[in-house]
Amino acid sequence: QVQLLESGGGLVQAGGSLRLSCVSSGSIFSRSTMGWYRQILGKQRELVARISIGGVSTSYADSVKGRFTASRDNAKNTVFLQMNSLKPEDTAVYYCNAVVIRGGLSDTYWGQGTQVTVSS
Repeated sequence: QVQLLESGGGLVQAGGSLRLSCVSSGSIFSRSTMGWYRQILGKQRELVARISIGGVSTSYADSVKGRFTASRDNAKNTVFLQMNSLKPEDTAVYYCNAVVIRGGLSDTYWGQGTQVTVSS
């Protein structure tokens, strides 16, 4: 059973920073592409950032490029999202996501989410 547990959310003023963490249980982390998604109330969940298995390759939504940075520590089964220059429109529940390919099939796992609120 794989579990993803996010932490680091909270309330911050516009222009501030937060660092989200997501710890994975089980043995799949080092073989998983990791992602951060967010969901604003009443809207679809959207991809914020993705980081490759080795951490070399990252991609970001246009809305967060230059402000957010994804990283990972495979030795600690943890992925991070450093969020700088936060804006009120970044307010959302942020979810950690893991995608692992096994036997030609893709398995996807989600965390429970952590609330980020940015006040103006």
